[in-house]
Amino acid sequence: MKKKTEESMEKGLCNHHNNHSGNAIYSLGFIGAAVYYISNAAGFWMGVLGVLKAIFWPAFLVYGLLKSLGL
Repeated sequence: MKKKTEESMEKGLCNHHNNHSGNAIYSLGFIGAAVYYISNAAGFWMGVLGVLKAIFWPAFLVYGLLKSLGL
């Protein structure tokens, strides 16, 4: 018995592409943001907050961009 993925590949229904460049860019951004926030932290808990900010850096980036555009 064939698996579903093998059947869908034979029928041409599987359009899965392995493009991991976005993950690499996010990872580099995370590392850079974490280093920045931790190096500017005044204490331990500010460093922990910096790591949390580093996780969500794309949201801060988009917010700042939209704010600067006046939207």
